[in-house]
Amino acid sequence: MASADAGAAAVDPLITLRRAVSLNVQPVPTKSPDASASDAEPNIAKATHLFFNFTNETPIAFELSTPTRFISSSNDVDFRSIYLAWLNKDATVTDYLAATRSVNADLANTAEGGAGGEVKNLIFAEKLDLITWLEGAGDSEYIKPLAEDERLRDAQREAAIARGDADGSMRDANGMAGAGALRPGQRELDPRLQEIYNAERKMGDRNSCLRGIKPTVSSKRAFGRRVPILPFALISTNNTNQDFSHVRKSAELFLGRTSRPRPGTTAPIPPPTHNPLISSLKRPSNAPSAVGGRRPEPIILLSPSASSLLRMTNIKSFLVDGLYQPPDTSTATPNILHISRTLPSISSHPLRFILVDTPDQFKPDYWGRVVAIFTTGQAWQFKSYKWQQPAELFSHALGVYVGWRGEEVPATVKGWGRQVVSVQVDKWNPSQGVKGRWRDREVVEGVWGNIEQSMRARGWGKEGR
Repeated sequence: MASADAGAAAVDPLITLRRAVSLNVQPVPTKSPDASASDAEPNIAKATHLFFNFTNETPIAFELSTPTRFISSSNDVDFRSIYLAWLNKDATVTDYLAATRSVNADLANTAEGGAGGEVKNLIFAEKLDLITWLEGAGDSEYIKPLAEDERLRDAQREAAIARGDADGSMRDANGMAGAGALRPGQRELDPRLQEIYNAERKMGDRNSCLRGIKPTVSSKRAFGRRVPILPFALISTNNTNQDFSHVRKSAELFLGRTSRPRPGTTAPIPPPTHNPLISSLKRPSNAPSAVGGRRPEPIILLSPSASSLLRMTNIKSFLVDGLYQPPDTSTATPNILHISRTLPSISSHPLRFILVDTPDQFKPDYWGRVVAIFTTGQAWQFKSYKWQQPAELFSHALGVYVGWRGEEVPATVKGWGRQVVSVQVDKWNPSQGVKGRWRDREVVEGVWGNIEQSMRARGWGKEGR
């Protein structure tokens, strides 16, 4: 980094962290401005400072509660939130949200050494912009410029006006007199059009915008910076052309086509693919069984929201064992589950329920088998449903909202009426674990009672379907 950046870093935590990333210097969370071994604290919820020790420079430490120049929702984001986002730069959205919740829980636990306050959860666009800037990219639309930068820009603009090269009101999206400035002989731009130009933002090229999974070439990192991946198969990496065969295989899967047979040969019949979700759902209600007709398996839909208390990883222990445990984010999430439950007024034999969190594999007739929908009160959950309006949706299936005991039920849930049942469970206590959660069973039995009543009212019964 230039010496000017080093001077700015002495007073600005964002530039200091950016320098540390470029120089591959690992900052150390501590409990004090000093960097003694006893002060090091790996848990940023208990640390109060972030210590930087650059070679041949005076060590410097910043309070993690220091507001930075990064703006989110018109508010300054504290340094702890910035550092947490950097630590989770490669994490998925779900893992980042889980890390944010965990740090906030530790911050609030002052009895165990928590520093207090809370960290800000940056949305995807803000986090991506921050990580790109820390890795050495150009300006960030979320970071306010330093006062020195503002004075330099004003001086350059005034000098341009004195030379007659630019008009004082002409600025590009970054506030600098640039390509949009007036030159001698040019006509003055319409003020309304100039307002539009002033609001323009940089979009970046495809390598900075398209940050999806690229199985053709591994992404490499050098000193904390991402090496851009060049597109198309004409470009060689390690003297080997990129292999795009996976694209052809994916296309065959979606288009239902097989490879073209060679001349003189017969195209092989592809083996049937087994999809557990489709195979479990596609049994029609009148499918024959060994003894009489088979009763269709009812379906329960869960919310895919990361804020939902019940996910695919913990719903089975809740509905079957009557025990609430927080969702397990460390294991792979199943896309389908099966549970059995005896509902006396509907069947004397256990009914097999199918649990999914998305209707992507649904056929039109599957919606008639949906008996309950767990929701968090967020209407975007229903965007891919057959009935997207809550009033119409919950006239076909029971809605279930599960929240923490003692907290207010969201107003949106209350507005959906009596077709949505609201229940509350005790908050999870990590130190207590599953001990003392005897009230969970009572809540679960109430949920099953409402599901049974709703099913019976919609034609599920011993003499019904």
